[in-house]
Amino acid sequence: MTALRLLSSAARRAPSALTLQRRGYAEVADKIKLSLVLPHQAIFTSTDVVQVNISAASGDMGILANHVPSIEPLRPGVVEVVESGNTSKKWFVSGGFANVHPGNKLTINVVEAAPLESFSLEATRANLSEALKVAAGNGSEEDKIEARIEADVYEALQHALGSK
Repeated sequence: MTALRLLSSAARRAPSALTLQRRGYAEVADKIKLSLVLPHQAIFTSTDVVQVNISAASGDMGILANHVPSIEPLRPGVVEVVESGNTSKKWFVSGGFANVHPGNKLTINVVEAAPLESFSLEATRANLSEALKVAAGNGSEEDKIEARIEADVYEALQHALGSK
């Protein structure tokens, strides 16, 4: 018997063993307990927030209460935290992972994060230009790859600052 048929057969025989939860829409009063953590610092620790917007590798996404549990790799971009009263705070992150847990809990682990307002658009443009020169230059392959990664981060930062 194939594994799928065996699993299906077992599920039919013991329906009471499987409990299915119904997903619903988030209520306005529902909150998420957010933990935003760096290796050396915790920015949020189980703090109640309304919504978190992330730059996932699969695309930008907003996370509300009652979100389906998932693990999302993060690309360089903005993590926006919407608190009560529709106030929001934005951080630029270099990458990491967002883990949506059952029970309205969200953990975001990143290597680097800084408030978006701490960056300068002019400095970002200058650094991007320099990284692109190195990536297109005659240096070693290692230098070119590092410069391309650096340029990707600066491009994401420039985009975030342009849409601030």
